[in-house]
Amino acid sequence: MTVYLDFNATTPVDKRVADEVLRFLVEEYGNAGSRTHELGQRAQQVVNRARLQVARLVDADDDEVTFTSGATEANNIALLGLASEGQQSGRHHIVSTAIEHKAVLEPLAHLRARGFDVELVKPGRDGRVSAEEVLAAVRPDTLLVSVMAANNETGVLQPIEDICRGVAGHELWLHVDAAQAFGKELKILRQRRIDLMSVSGHKIFGPMGIGALIARRRGFHRPPLEPLQYGGGQERGLRPGTLPVPLIAGLGLAAELAEKEHAERREACLRFRAEVVAGLQPLNPIQHGDEQQTLPHVLNVSLPGVDSEAAMLAWDGLIAVSNGSACTSESYEPSHVLTAMGIPEDQVRGALRLSWSHTTPAVDWHDVVSRVQALII
Repeated sequence: MTVYLDFNATTPVDKRVADEVLRFLVEEYGNAGSRTHELGQRAQQVVNRARLQVARLVDADDDEVTFTSGATEANNIALLGLASEGQQSGRHHIVSTAIEHKAVLEPLAHLRARGFDVELVKPGRDGRVSAEEVLAAVRPDTLLVSVMAANNETGVLQPIEDICRGVAGHELWLHVDAAQAFGKELKILRQRRIDLMSVSGHKIFGPMGIGALIARRRGFHRPPLEPLQYGGGQERGLRPGTLPVPLIAGLGLAAELAEKEHAERREACLRFRAEVVAGLQPLNPIQHGDEQQTLPHVLNVSLPGVDSEAAMLAWDGLIAVSNGSACTSESYEPSHVLTAMGIPEDQVRGALRLSWSHTTPAVDWHDVVSRVQALII
């Protein structure tokens, strides 16, 4: 049986979460907008509960949570939704990083085409951007700073807390793409200076197709976001459309479980990490990213003399890994993340991402190594 090692791409739905989703698909199938009868009222109650569950995980208020189809949509609302504010205020400068997910880089490219000045800070060889460089790029006319919490390819955590402290007195808006860190790194995402945060359900054992944008108030004022679509008025008009109650219920429960089981999940991932590192050692792997600043369930490595595509074919039926972001893998290009880090081209071509979870079974690392060694001989 193939052991799945691509949890950064997506996670299986927790059985407890799946049961919750099914209940609201089949039994409690009311529309949360139908408040004139009991089924609709109960649907609204579960939406309210899920809003609290998501908010609690990042120390936000429940009315600061807007449900979306996932982190990509949340990123788009957060970034493109500030465009009018930038144009009206005369603040056209945006600071982000060269290692962001395409769900951030592409909206930023769209804003650049509309006249915004977008500045991308490069990381070091350790995969982290410098908080000092990010803060040095900030200008009086900076509208937005957008820095991911954890990189999807390397798992490297970015200096969000330092950036939060550094922009404390600036009126700019701070956005964090938290797709990979939500439910896994609690302290980082509880910084109140993070104004906008994008999260996704299918990275934390919830269903696909559901996520959220957390938009924290400053005093009594919400971030001045304009919706990208109109009609229906749901989610305070910011994200209209019939609420997918079953998916929302699943996201809420997944968030609650992530908080309750955080410590044990982390320990299990650290134990498995030690097995991965030891198991691959005969192949002399070159690790990309600072191990001390990396999520416990992610490892990005190059195997000297081995192309990533060849390795994945050799491991077919044994382990399932990736060689980049799942969102761009249909037309594989050299990783923009590793390239920005200054990794040599041959290592970029050979880079593999392994990502696991607290549920991952044991792997026959001897077989893993033997199959790759056969490619080298």
